[in-house]
Amino acid sequence: MSIPILDTHQHLIYAGRWPYAWTADIPALAGKSFTYEDYLNEIEGTGIEASIFMETTPDDPHWHEETEFVRQLSESPDSLIRGLIANCRPEEAGDFEDFLDRIDGPALVGLRRFLHAVPDELSESPTFVDNLRRLAPRKLSFDLCVLAHQLPIATRLAKACPEVSFILDHCGIPPIADGGLTSWRPDIAELAHLPNVACKISGVLAYCDPPNATTDAVRPYVEHCIESFGWDRVVWGSDWPVVTTSSSIREWVAISREIVADETLENREKLFHRNARRIYALN
Repeated sequence: MSIPILDTHQHLIYAGRWPYAWTADIPALAGKSFTYEDYLNEIEGTGIEASIFMETTPDDPHWHEETEFVRQLSESPDSLIRGLIANCRPEEAGDFEDFLDRIDGPALVGLRRFLHAVPDELSESPTFVDNLRRLAPRKLSFDLCVLAHQLPIATRLAKACPEVSFILDHCGIPPIADGGLTSWRPDIAELAHLPNVACKISGVLAYCDPPNATTDAVRPYVEHCIESFGWDRVVWGSDWPVVTTSSSIREWVAISREIVADETLENREKLFHRNARRIYALN
């Protein structure tokens, strides 16, 4: 019997409800909706039994509305959504505590700022760092979405907030299409030395050339992340629907299971669901 999966990176796109400027140059996503009902259809038979919603960055100011909308989805008795990672703006001056109070609730488990689409200096400002430190007392995590060359920025941020739990999205977005490992590999290892950082095994298929989105293409990157962070600090995510730009959620599940097929049952359970419940402090 297949190990059940808790998907820690489930996006939803409601193109008829809000604009998503970041999808404009991605033909597989632009102008299209990927709803919760679509997600349920796509995961049928994959072993995915629960999910954590990851903010999908609708244009300003609609990201506020997205948080409340998904909270309502999660409150349905039969919902698979076990947690919500909300969008935020830690770089803005003002009362970040008030913002956290407004979005607080049983579903909220963490926050994310889409850092690879903003200037590098944004996440290095004193205001950004001070506001992230406010997450620790609330037991909220922060997902780090950075490009490979920004990994040193992620390391500095995690060092500056040692009490905050960070999760690196998409294996640090390695340059898989270019076959790049040289600088990414040591930067991942350095970030992994920090005990407050975990790594999300997700998103890597989207950074392959579509014809080469295969097990062999992503295996070196996945295995290096698991080796660097260890089996207690890795979680799995589908990155749906972004995964559809080069593959499918079914194929990513199959590839993931294949890569770790020779590992112990305990380690595979840690990757696919146990670690996520602990790291995201799910009820």
